[in-house]
Amino acid sequence: PLLCCSFNLKSLFSSPLSIPQQHLSVAIDEALYFVSVAEVEGVLGGVVEWEMAGIASEEPGTGRSLERISSGQQRCQSGEALAEWRSSEQVENGTPSTSPPYWDTDDDDDCGPKPSELYGKYTWKIDKFSQINKRELRSNAFEVGGYKWYILIYPQGCDVCNHLSLFLCVANHDKLLPGWSHFAQFTIAVVNKDPKKSKYSDTLHRFWKKEHDWGWKKFMELSKVLEGFIDDDTLIIKAQVQVIRERADNPFRCLDCQYRRELVRVYLTNVEQICRRFVEERRGKLGKLIEDKARWSSFCAFWVGVDQNARRRMSREKTDAILKVVVKHFFIEKEVTSTLVMDSLYSGLKALEG
Repeated sequence: PLLCCSFNLKSLFSSPLSIPQQHLSVAIDEALYFVSVAEVEGVLGGVVEWEMAGIASEEPGTGRSLERISSGQQRCQSGEALAEWRSSEQVENGTPSTSPPYWDTDDDDDCGPKPSELYGKYTWKIDKFSQINKRELRSNAFEVGGYKWYILIYPQGCDVCNHLSLFLCVANHDKLLPGWSHFAQFTIAVVNKDPKKSKYSDTLHRFWKKEHDWGWKKFMELSKVLEGFIDDDTLIIKAQVQVIRERADNPFRCLDCQYRRELVRVYLTNVEQICRRFVEERRGKLGKLIEDKARWSSFCAFWVGVDQNARRRMSREKTDAILKVVVKHFFIEKEVTSTLVMDSLYSGLKALEG
């Protein structure tokens, strides 16, 4: 139901399950609450594997510190319409949204800072770019989410040739308290004179002592930098940073609403695939349960005889445990789409509660 409300995937539930309509809600309750604890965890908490199809990637995000690969994906703009939408100002100018209820709100269930208060932008204009002879160049520090950051570039590449390398870094990381950790989603763009050709990359990363910088060694080829990205010998780099406060017990809001509207246009297909596969797998398990006629008949007889208030009480007793399992298995720390999935679950939950 959370996925249904969030992404309008009601069609997933529309095909017949070969059971009487009056027992459909009973089947869902059975699948979620009344099997056994082990079976509940198997239905909702089993390891879900899905393919993130549709994201073209030159190279995943990498941290210079450990020289290792992250599953945050770098995406190349291939669709002109998508690139035009993303580079336009319609999001910033407040174009009316057609999103489902609760999707564009910035509310949260606790008293901490809202995602909009943990989101920020920074523009770095590098003048006389052709005259730079330094191996690396860093921007001024800027603050987002209570933390200070800076952008680091290697005009001739970091451990690679013929590429512009680009990273987001935590400022003064060596002066922070032991055990510090910043979790953030960020987008970096190199701006082209033709907005539809600007280069964007997104990733999700937990910054800490040994991974205090994260980005792309091969952000783009140096030969392409000269194809409209330098205007009057000036290179413009833009960053969007969203600091994320995770919760383990309940779906939570991750993204500023405007940033979310931008990312969902890019990754909607991937998020829908994640949701669709999850729901179809669970419907398959539910179908097998119904095929066990002896067990199903026994349960139906029991369930029909239970008072409605008792049904609700028993359902509520399992809700918290189920939500924890949902968060655990949908929020994958290194998947750039995890924040959108979690925002959808949060929106769906609020819709059900409302």
